[in-house]
Amino acid sequence: MLKPRPSITLFNYFVFVSGFFLQACITSEYNVGTGKQDIYLYSTEREITMGCKIAKQITQEFRISNNPYDIERVNAIGQKIAKVCDRGELNYYFYIIDTDKEGEGSVNAFCIPGGYIYIFKGLLDMLNDDELAFVLAHETGHIVSRHHIKQLQAAMGYNLVMAASAGAKADPEFTSGLSFALAQILTAYSREDEFKADELAIKYCKSAGFNPQAGLEVLEKLYEEDKKNIRTISYFRTHPYPAQRIRNIREALHVPLEPEDYINY
Repeated sequence: MLKPRPSITLFNYFVFVSGFFLQACITSEYNVGTGKQDIYLYSTEREITMGCKIAKQITQEFRISNNPYDIERVNAIGQKIAKVCDRGELNYYFYIIDTDKEGEGSVNAFCIPGGYIYIFKGLLDMLNDDELAFVLAHETGHIVSRHHIKQLQAAMGYNLVMAASAGAKADPEFTSGLSFALAQILTAYSREDEFKADELAIKYCKSAGFNPQAGLEVLEKLYEEDKKNIRTISYFRTHPYPAQRIRNIREALHVPLEPEDYINY
């Protein structure tokens, strides 16, 4: 995995403030995922541009699978989710990662701005179709809610955001911004973001004809697997709060809570 670079500096902060007044790139848009009016440094078009550039870098950091059976399975389920999600202006792309460039596998999934969703082979092999649908719908929920955009805006500063979304590849600032963006994307979400992505996953799974209760089965399966390992399973490093998420999904599905739901919350 990439090592995160230092977060926003004082200089970046002043550049950000200057950009606010001089560049006038900040917009206020309704977020269909959160149901709120949010502030963004750049448009959907810039988000798509950034996602495309980060996706190219991912091909250098990870080994993308070319297994036709796995690709067809993930894409077929993923596109059903994409058709019912709340951001129809994006195209959605689904990829399977075999290993990183060091040959290490993982049990994880993540997404990047602009509609790109990745699942590791190690996680894919553990899931039935309903469980896979929930994982892909969860990642779609992050994209719909623009959780990455808010995360990047808070961490990067105006200059790196602009460089990563519109720079020239030979520009060192562009490379720096792109690397930092990917590193931030691979870090953990907030509890609120995870809850929202799970709630949207329930909605999208229902609409696409999958069993949303599979979300409980995914987390419980991974939670039990995690207890057997000395190292924390990688899914819970980037998708934290498993016990709280299980309770939140039970409540959203109107499923009776278990005694451990109260203990672990």
